[in-house]
Amino acid sequence: MTTDTATDVFEAHRPVLLGVAYRMLGRLADAEDVVQEAWLRWSGADRSTVREPRGYLVRVTTRLAVDRLRHIKSRREAYVGPWLPEPYVTDFGDTVPDSAERAVLADSVSLAVLVVLESLSPLERAVFVLREAFGYPYAEIAAMLERGEPAVRRLAVRARGHVEEHRPRYDVDPVRRRDLTERFLAAAAGGDLAALMELLAPDVRLVGDSGGKSKAPLRVLESSDKVARFLQGAARKGVPDFSHRFLEINGGPALLALSGGRPDSVFQIEVADGLIQSVYIIRNPDKLLALADLA
Repeated sequence: MTTDTATDVFEAHRPVLLGVAYRMLGRLADAEDVVQEAWLRWSGADRSTVREPRGYLVRVTTRLAVDRLRHIKSRREAYVGPWLPEPYVTDFGDTVPDSAERAVLADSVSLAVLVVLESLSPLERAVFVLREAFGYPYAEIAAMLERGEPAVRRLAVRARGHVEEHRPRYDVDPVRRRDLTERFLAAAAGGDLAALMELLAPDVRLVGDSGGKSKAPLRVLESSDKVARFLQGAARKGVPDFSHRFLEINGGPALLALSGGRPDSVFQIEVADGLIQSVYIIRNPDKLLALADLA
């Protein structure tokens, strides 16, 4: 296999590798570092012995991500305020024509699911990602992780049970979420407390991620009254030279708020029974760097 061919093969699989690494790590910079390391391993390997490049590359990427996740756990524990994954622009386009497969991929990368995955062990997370998001057979996952298949099945059962128990139930209809996102923006931007209260579920939660580097609640806000009043207060302070764009973030519609044309924050909501159940606000500037080109 020539160098050019090796590069072409790797680049053809890069989106899958980045998808695995991001779901494992929740941060694009970490995921890209892992993919780059996978490239170095691939470029230096004896590729004549590789029968199936995709499987080889996913195996290498997964192992690297497991190792990195073990090292960054302590960094997460020292994080200031609530932690949310870095916003990940998802546009499956024509690459995922099957609606059922698209729904699975969108769910596996949603903010709600990624937050729950944080509480899994690195191996449990790897098994969950490979099995639930990418559909790998247990035997292949076992080979990738150098574990016995029965052990992998036990890891899968524990991980799936934990995720099912802790992740909220949401309506994934993108049209409904987009409609409520637009109404939410209008009510929040106008500081309209009554309109906000009509949109929010009584037990709504607002999770703000600033990393201590910008203004956002350092604790999760719960109840429609607290969330609405916080948003009303934020509207009064305003964002200098405000503008916005709608994007597909982590498998669902989201609002990118701009200040002077630069990313200021990402807002995303989760909806059930026609009401907003969760509001996610990402304001850590380090997590918005990748969105600068989309402003």
